[in-house]
Amino acid sequence: MKKIIFLSVLALSAIVEVKAQNNNIITNRNYPQTYFRNPLNIKPDASGTFGELRSTHFHAGDDYRTQQKIGLPLHAAADGFVSRVRVQIGGGGNSVYIDHPNGFTTVYLHMDKFNDELTNIVKAEQYKQERFDVDLMLTAPQVKLTKGQYIGNAGNTGASGGPHLHFEIRDTKTQRPLNTQLFGLHFEDTVNPTIQGLTVYDLHDSIFNEGTPRRNQTLKFIRSGMYSLSSASPISVNGKFGLGINAVDKHSISGFTNGVYSIELFLDGNVVSTVLFEELDFNTGRSIHSYIDYPHFKKTKGKIQKSFKDPNNPTNIFHALQENGVIELKDSEVHDVKYVVKDVHGNCSELNFKVQNNVSYKPKANPLTGVKLFEYQKENNFSNDNIKIEMPKNVLYDHVDFHYYESPKTANSYSSIHKVHNNLTALFSTYNLSIRPTHLPSHLQSKALIASIENGAEGGKFENGWVTVNTRNFGSFYVAVDSIAPSITSRNLTNGKNVAAQSKIDFTISDNFSGIQSFYGYIDGKWVLMEYDPKNRHVWHRFESSLAKGEHTFKLIVKDWKDNEKVFEAKFIR
Repeated sequence: MKKIIFLSVLALSAIVEVKAQNNNIITNRNYPQTYFRNPLNIKPDASGTFGELRSTHFHAGDDYRTQQKIGLPLHAAADGFVSRVRVQIGGGGNSVYIDHPNGFTTVYLHMDKFNDELTNIVKAEQYKQERFDVDLMLTAPQVKLTKGQYIGNAGNTGASGGPHLHFEIRDTKTQRPLNTQLFGLHFEDTVNPTIQGLTVYDLHDSIFNEGTPRRNQTLKFIRSGMYSLSSASPISVNGKFGLGINAVDKHSISGFTNGVYSIELFLDGNVVSTVLFEELDFNTGRSIHSYIDYPHFKKTKGKIQKSFKDPNNPTNIFHALQENGVIELKDSEVHDVKYVVKDVHGNCSELNFKVQNNVSYKPKANPLTGVKLFEYQKENNFSNDNIKIEMPKNVLYDHVDFHYYESPKTANSYSSIHKVHNNLTALFSTYNLSIRPTHLPSHLQSKALIASIENGAEGGKFENGWVTVNTRNFGSFYVAVDSIAPSITSRNLTNGKNVAAQSKIDFTISDNFSGIQSFYGYIDGKWVLMEYDPKNRHVWHRFESSLAKGEHTFKLIVKDWKDNEKVFEAKFIR
């Protein structure tokens, strides 16, 4: 009998009971199949799906393609009432949330516009708050909807890379998003997932980081849904190891690469790890950086999905996990390993290979060489005369062999360059970073901020001789200043112009460093709504029908995050 021992730095994770649906996928609850309708009146086609791996989060909905068009009508997926309507500068842009009697909420993001009733509600709130971005919670009787009722048009607002509808179904009570295709809202798909790669991680040393030995394996495509290693020989292991897989899915219609639904790892028929993209949690969405091989991603943009879990990863996508997915073989026999990857339709691909303990295989060492060990379950602090780091508990996914270096200042910095560990280590939440500036004139203290070589302006403010910022990044930091005001370029308004034939006035705004903080428009001294699309640096005002004919004054004030201010003024005739 084969003897297998699973070891981990944490206790055995709880195993969630799961059940199979008719299409042979694993779920934890039953889903109504005909309650919701397609929010668009066109054949559903996806450019992105639930659980897809994005650069900073797991994708929490399905992206419905809109034929590259802005303006297709959107319809309520079921009876209900509008519980929330929101306008964001980034994020979801214009969005509507509908609560339904069956305990679920549907969400519609990146809308071009709302229907007339919602438009009036939103605009009234914008003028009340005198700001473009607003977030309104509505009560049940305020805006009732029936299934199929028009709610607005699909668009490209917020942080959208092109016209589409981002559609979600959430559990109303928890606000956790669920895989929308489990509700019968399917995209045509008869294609098996594609397995693109396998990586073996030698975990002899306790900390997973960029120095962990990685062995990428060459795969062989056998036939649709079946893969093996190019070599029939077992993979040699010695001590603890983990596995990672690169797998994606495609649909029958479009050529977009999407996410898979489940990844199951078996050793000699026993479950090692089961990952399900059935339900997500917005509170732990950034833990994608712990789920994937983050150092590999930062270096190559490739996304290897680890079947072992970092000890402080709070994600909820692991539904069965023996000893955190870390394996150690205690015999010299050959063991069978199988990956089973499925999409939400049950289309399945398998990768089969073998592993064997081999004492002659010597994994490369990954010794601790830093200035301090940061432990994830404790507060971590580091300081010297020029830098202070104050990190709360649970910022880290794993212990960190913390490195620090100080380099001479550059021509554009007001401090030394402080290399705070490296940007190959992901953080779940934020910590306080303070740097003491050198030769910073008093008149520039209010304009000081912390910047990083990797990410540009991080923000922060000068106080008591230090510049401090709250950041979730490691990297190379320094003190910089931003004393340059944003720029405003008029697209269609000049002083004294007759704009009677125009429906709006347009401007391009931009900032050189700290970024746009605010923008305010005024006609005849009264605040007016300026709409904003940061993707195109475009801000505009649509003339209200109540604006009287004759001459008017217009003022646009734009500030950056260091309160540098630019003003545009002009008279116009309407």
